[in-house]
Amino acid sequence: MAFPEPPGKPFRSGPKDRLRSENDYRVNLKAELEIRHLHEKMDYLIQRQWQRLTEIQQLQLEIMQEKRLRK
Repeated sequence: MAFPEPPGKPFRSGPKDRLRSENDYRVNLKAELEIRHLHEKMDYLIQRQWQRLTEIQQLQLEIMQEKRLRK
């Protein structure tokens, strides 16, 4: 027994529709993987930026200490 589709939505069951659905799934999966990769890349860049800022801050502190000792 088949259930009727809601109004305004065409009934989809043919081979073309299955191929289209499979293609949509693959495209969505690829997009999701790309987004995940971009998130990982951003996480890495942010982590590296914090490391570099910490290094710069340490250098600034050392310079300030050297200036204080010279006085």
